[in-house]
Amino acid sequence: MSVRRREGRAARVAAAVVAFGLAAVGAVAGAAPASADEAPQHQGGAAATLGGLTTFDRAVLHLDGQDHELPAGLFEMTVDGGGTLKTYCVDIHNPTQEKARYLETSWDQTSLGVNKDAGRIRWILQHSYPQVDDLVGLAKKAGSGPLTRETAAAGTQVAIWRYSDGAQVEALDPAAEKLADWLERKAGSAPEPRASLSLDPVAVSGRAGSRIGPVTVRTDADRVTVTPPADAATSGVRVTDAAGRPVDAAVDGSRLFFDVPRKAADGSAALTVQATTSVPVGRAFAGVTRSQTQILAGSSRSTVSATAGATWAGKGAVPALSARRNCAEGGVDLTVDNRGDAAFGFALMGVRYTVEAGRTRTLTIPVAEDQAYDFTVQGPGARGKTFKGVFDCETTGSTVVAAGQAGSQPSPLSAGGTSAGSAAGGGGVDLAETGASNATPMIATVAFVFLAAGGAAVFFLRRKQDLPAGE
Repeated sequence: MSVRRREGRAARVAAAVVAFGLAAVGAVAGAAPASADEAPQHQGGAAATLGGLTTFDRAVLHLDGQDHELPAGLFEMTVDGGGTLKTYCVDIHNPTQEKARYLETSWDQTSLGVNKDAGRIRWILQHSYPQVDDLVGLAKKAGSGPLTRETAAAGTQVAIWRYSDGAQVEALDPAAEKLADWLERKAGSAPEPRASLSLDPVAVSGRAGSRIGPVTVRTDADRVTVTPPADAATSGVRVTDAAGRPVDAAVDGSRLFFDVPRKAADGSAALTVQATTSVPVGRAFAGVTRSQTQILAGSSRSTVSATAGATWAGKGAVPALSARRNCAEGGVDLTVDNRGDAAFGFALMGVRYTVEAGRTRTLTIPVAEDQAYDFTVQGPGARGKTFKGVFDCETTGSTVVAAGQAGSQPSPLSAGGTSAGSAAGGGGVDLAETGASNATPMIATVAFVFLAAGGAAVFFLRRKQDLPAGE
């Protein structure tokens, strides 16, 4: 196991011994409470709701000396704004949640990011049902005998589980089992597909009276629409190109800027881009709450979107704040990019840190596997930014929850079981932010108080892109 993997596991173990009442307080001198803008960790793409397991047959999982019969096949999701997705499971030991919300996600924010066989899973998706809908031809290649949609889906799911979870699993139908064996044996490696639509970076900052950015559009769509900030008419903030020309549409590689009036009060704004396109096969989908991770097997033309935010101030520190799961390190990366003309200071576990003007620092906050996290960092002028989600990076497990009935109208149950309600995992990193300061335009103190029973927590700090602006 690599040093990075060992450190990631150490971080998860450390976080696990922290009592679920783990708290963090962000405070600065002053009496006024700060408001917080919630920022779900979504780098862009499709957002969808799980509809259920729709095309499936049966399989048997051999685990801990016992056999567990379970359904295996395709799920269906309904995309926000229009569209349908078909997905397979890559997380056999975790349950799905009824009507769970899912976000298109990069592999490195799921178990696929640390799975050396992730490319083989994408190869299977590209060479089996439903991407290959000629079942007669597929059966002939696999030497399986006649296949139905249900047995083809089951055989494909079984082959995926062998690589996603290292599971000892077999399809009950003989033809489906032969298909699974053929796919497992033939699987090559295919690279991770890029997002259907994303913006890079998702947060920028700068001075009022300037064009803040750039934010670069990444997409396979022919064209995306650009929606300016909601209060653009009153704030005067425009979305432009590098030359200052207003932009209402963009293509792959377009560079967008926030044009902020010189007299604008310290504040923030967001732009949104949207398109209709097919989501690439092999994109991961992670639950907003704890729910079984999925991988895309097929997509209709669907609505995809991405959002980026800008923060500005007349003087002082002006940090852009963003966060994303880091499965390799076992935590959530909080990135502070200070584009102001003064240092941005904050405290962490009683130690004060500084992000100098023009520099970037990333802090890795350890979070236990399957635990919810929720933390806020104060932004400019009594504003704040909240990051929340569920840390779901592993597929290992030693139990299987009953999958329930698999009738002609099955409920949205996972192969590993189901659980009702909003299973956020209960507890985890719970960071509350209080207070505001009139003394400086933007100072944040983030203090983590660890409440452990018979154990201590380790906090890993690392630097990323710690370079002067312009390098």
